[in-house]
Amino acid sequence: MANIAFIGLGNMGGPMSANLVRAGHQVRGFDLSPAAVEAAAQLGVTPASSPAEAVEGAEAVVTMLPKGEHAAAAYLGTEGAPGVIDLVAPGTLLIDSSTIDVETSARLHEAAAAKGLPFVDAPVSGGMSGAQAGTLTFMVGGQPDAVAAATPLLEPMAGNVIPTGGPTTGEAAKICNNMMLFISMMAAQEGAVLARRLGLDAKVFHDIARVSSGESWAMRTWYPVPGITDTAGSNNGFAATFSADLAAKDAGLALAGAASVGLSLPAAELVAGQLRRALEEGEGDKDCTIIIRQIDPEAPGLPARPEEQA
Repeated sequence: MANIAFIGLGNMGGPMSANLVRAGHQVRGFDLSPAAVEAAAQLGVTPASSPAEAVEGAEAVVTMLPKGEHAAAAYLGTEGAPGVIDLVAPGTLLIDSSTIDVETSARLHEAAAAKGLPFVDAPVSGGMSGAQAGTLTFMVGGQPDAVAAATPLLEPMAGNVIPTGGPTTGEAAKICNNMMLFISMMAAQEGAVLARRLGLDAKVFHDIARVSSGESWAMRTWYPVPGITDTAGSNNGFAATFSADLAAKDAGLALAGAASVGLSLPAAELVAGQLRRALEEGEGDKDCTIIIRQIDPEAPGLPARPEEQA
């Protein structure tokens, strides 16, 4: 069993770190949110008051952070505060499970390599339910020896651990996958709204689509009608399972990646626009399926708009 530092104990990192504890690893965790640290401590994670304390004596470091700037600050440091790359002992394995832009991931790989530290980008798919159940899919990019070393540490959190190739290919896979997710989410929403308006019972239509050509992960897992799928945000006033803010960030990463290789992605541009509108309307902290409001302002389960709650 290994001594592991875990930085980023939010909706994903908290249950992920707990699954490492359940597998017998010693896990010391840090998060800027004291509440997140306390919640992880209740699940067996040893609290740390700083990244430096978290990584002291660690054989591996796992990070799960919201955006590229957070990952860069954690690994490279900020003015007056050293980052993980300067804090850890030689040979420490670094695993970044954040979903970030390819350019930042490349910087982290290069900085780690300059210090002789093995590093993998290992973003995940499966959402909060997968993090809690230990069934995430990890997309792991890096040098072969680093990927091989990371794999047994990822397995307690995973349903699948899939090597994707060299450095940054894990991030590339995740960006493409999430772009497809958001497009299929929009299709499930439009289908659900049209079915209701045409007089179909929501469960009957879902049962049909689930075994027909309209089937998708988003339709099975995030169906935007209360009472149809247990893991949907629509069951709980669109409380976030995957926030609109993070979804908008990931959609933007896909569009930036497309621009870097000269591609136009019209469907991705459309759903990215809907996610940006949700942020502009003050609903970035809601589940990303809140964009159903833009299709049907009277969809079942929608919460009051932020201005109506004031």
